[in-house]
Amino acid sequence: MKIRRVKATPINYRLEAPYVWVFGELDGFSPTIVEVETEDGLVGLGEAPTPAAAAIINDVLAPRLAGRDAFDIAGAEEACLPFWSGVQSINDRTRIMAFGAIEMALWDLRGKAWKQPLYQLLGGAVRKEIPFTDYFSLRGDGPKVKGEKTPEAVADYCVELHERHGTTFFEGKFSTENPKVSLRMVELIREKLGDGAMIRIDSNQAYSLATARQLTRPLEELGVRNWEDPVATIEEMRELRRHTSIPFSTHNIDIARAMELKVPDAFVGNPPAHGGIGRMLRFVGACEHAGIDYWCYSGDTGIGSACYLHLCAALGWIREPNQSLFRMQPMDVIEEGPFAPRNNIVPVPEGHGLGVTLAHDRLAACHRDFVENGPCNKYHDPEKPGTYRRLPLN
Repeated sequence: MKIRRVKATPINYRLEAPYVWVFGELDGFSPTIVEVETEDGLVGLGEAPTPAAAAIINDVLAPRLAGRDAFDIAGAEEACLPFWSGVQSINDRTRIMAFGAIEMALWDLRGKAWKQPLYQLLGGAVRKEIPFTDYFSLRGDGPKVKGEKTPEAVADYCVELHERHGTTFFEGKFSTENPKVSLRMVELIREKLGDGAMIRIDSNQAYSLATARQLTRPLEELGVRNWEDPVATIEEMRELRRHTSIPFSTHNIDIARAMELKVPDAFVGNPPAHGGIGRMLRFVGACEHAGIDYWCYSGDTGIGSACYLHLCAALGWIREPNQSLFRMQPMDVIEEGPFAPRNNIVPVPEGHGLGVTLAHDRLAACHRDFVENGPCNKYHDPEKPGTYRRLPLN
């Protein structure tokens, strides 16, 4: 089965309302959707979490793959990427993610050609109901949705999620300039939903070590399950470990450093960040050996999300709930999406390959948004347009 063409399309994937995080206000994401078509007419789907991957794929990688065997994933990597340490030595993350999206599409093609869901190609499923958190944050107003602008409103939003959808797993932004505002959000969620609610928080490296130290005791008393990137560096995270038993997680997927410094307790990533499904399988295996947890982060369309649904089905070591913005995503580029957790669970797709179908009209609309408006500006500061919010906040 030979590759006929590889096409990459950058899109804007808008949230129903912009959420507030440490760097500003984020109203959506700008990933790249990849289609790999074979001479037999099959099309595999992939996704990279950056629009910059589109040019690399269309201009550099696609010509190298035309005419190659679609099942030869190792050969595709050899054609597309330099020796791995060479790519990493110049921190060429966009090239790695670009190939990761292509590799995802090649796995999707395998499943479609062999009429098997991806998890079967990975060895079968240890679970078929995949746990996710629902997300909370202060939010601005969207076209049709009024955002939550106070800790009280955020807590009420979480209560609504619990009552309507059975949500008891929550994760949210904890990165306001005044940390007491974020702390109040967590206090109210705990007060309204009780000890049965699992609460994880993400500070996106917002706080100084001194401020983070002051927050550890009240967060422990509130039973916070995990704190993602509380401080700016892994070295500061190691120092913070002396003051709290709360587990830490990070997007910095440097496992050798984590083993040396004994932090973090978990990595949060996705397949393209590792360079594809095959490399993520090996990475999660190394995490299991090291006793470091792993789960997937949010912000993907249904294509990327379906991929890590299958990986979580096949990999027993991914034990904690994955992050989810599904509830804040009003549409998707797949016919089956957006996914929506019920009682914290999303079932793994049972179709061939990734088990999802590209909605070409929605893809075209999201691409037009990108062309007409440029990529989503996740660093927009509504209080100071034209500037960027600076760190540290405290």
